[in-house]
Amino acid sequence: MTAETETKTEAPATGSCCSPSGSCHDTSAVVQVGAVTTVYQVSGMTCGHCEGAVAGEVSEIPGVTSVKAVASTGQVTVVSEAPLDVKAVRAAVDEAGYELVGQV
Repeated sequence: MTAETETKTEAPATGSCCSPSGSCHDTSAVVQVGAVTTVYQVSGMTCGHCEGAVAGEVSEIPGVTSVKAVASTGQVTVVSEAPLDVKAVRAAVDEAGYELVGQV
């Protein structure tokens, strides 16, 4: 076994209490270590309401940390703590009123 050492460094003062970059809206990406990203193809989505319905249902699956549905491509990108059971994803998409075609 090896011991890991954590080193903390103070960010320079930027005049803002919001973020290290000095912006109230830091847009730097947050990366989840060990997260699984899966893209699914869903048929039937045509608008923002459709995107919200699918994303809302899929986000309720245990372990899901984020969902992005895009009607124009029919793709739903899901980030989860572990691989998801496709049956659970299919059931969530069905509950929203759409059809899971498969994984991209």
